[in-house]
Amino acid sequence: MKQLLNTLYITTQGSYLRKEGETIVVEAEQEVRARLPIHNIGGLVCFGNILCSPFLLGHCGENGVAVSFLTEYGKFLARVAGPQSGNVLLRREQYRRADNLDQSAELARMFVFGKVNNCRTVLQRHLRDHPDTPDNGLVEALVVRLQQMLTRLQTPLALDEVRGLEGDAARAYFGVFNVLLNAASGFEFHERSRRPPLDPINALLSFLYTLLAHDCRGACEAVGLDPQVGFLHRDRPGRPGLALDLMEEFRPFLVDRLVFTLINRQQITPKDFETSETGAVLLKEKPRKLVLQSWQERKLDSLTHPFLNEKMAVGLLPHAQAQLLARHLRGDTDLYPPFLWK
Repeated sequence: MKQLLNTLYITTQGSYLRKEGETIVVEAEQEVRARLPIHNIGGLVCFGNILCSPFLLGHCGENGVAVSFLTEYGKFLARVAGPQSGNVLLRREQYRRADNLDQSAELARMFVFGKVNNCRTVLQRHLRDHPDTPDNGLVEALVVRLQQMLTRLQTPLALDEVRGLEGDAARAYFGVFNVLLNAASGFEFHERSRRPPLDPINALLSFLYTLLAHDCRGACEAVGLDPQVGFLHRDRPGRPGLALDLMEEFRPFLVDRLVFTLINRQQITPKDFETSETGAVLLKEKPRKLVLQSWQERKLDSLTHPFLNEKMAVGLLPHAQAQLLARHLRGDTDLYPPFLWK
């Protein structure tokens, strides 16, 4: 199994990253803040005004360390990576399946099945851990509805039907978010808004979903798949369709649970956000660092993979699922087994 390497997040504005031997040197305000061996780094994520030397970018490319550039508040801008690895025959099979709507629908059905199952598990755990929460009846009703959707997803469906079920499940799931929030937190959630996020919870979700997409894209590339060509998410210029497909299973388990934890424990408060002139709600710098630290700690947790029956770090789950998808496309397995959290 692949070793879990650290992702280095650079948030201090004006920082300069350079190569020194086999290490990455981080400088800020004319001081060296860190020296990190490149063999311990799995990826670099730079927020805002961060400079990287050309020699460092080349060294990262040679060592398989992707460098992503985001705005200060987490909007994805660009990614620099070395040569794509993997078997060209695997990618050709991926393209053939993506061009076939019936085969795309089968894979899309598995991604959505994993997402709906994991949404249901999030709700069931809330009911178990917080049985006296007001309006739990809404959550119980949705658990039943999601189970009905899972039953439908166990039979072959057209791609549009699969996408329709995914949209219905997502709207219903976000519709009960307020029930899962601690009333004392001061947060309210009305609906999902993305570009731009219009409230603090949407800002937090979008920020963490961007980090998850970065990890899923890296996992696809690591096993030789093309992250741009998806099955549920159809081709669109600049959109990593397959990475978005893969991350659907992990949104509830990795991101949504972390958001609830940060808010319900009042580690993040409404004062940690600001509103820009365009109306977008953004996470401030200091709490952003806390969120990044919590994200890294979450990835270090371990569990037993339900299909592989191997104990692994949570941060390796996208890589494990990308490997399982590659095996399926090669014909080693009849079906792609989604990650099902229990």
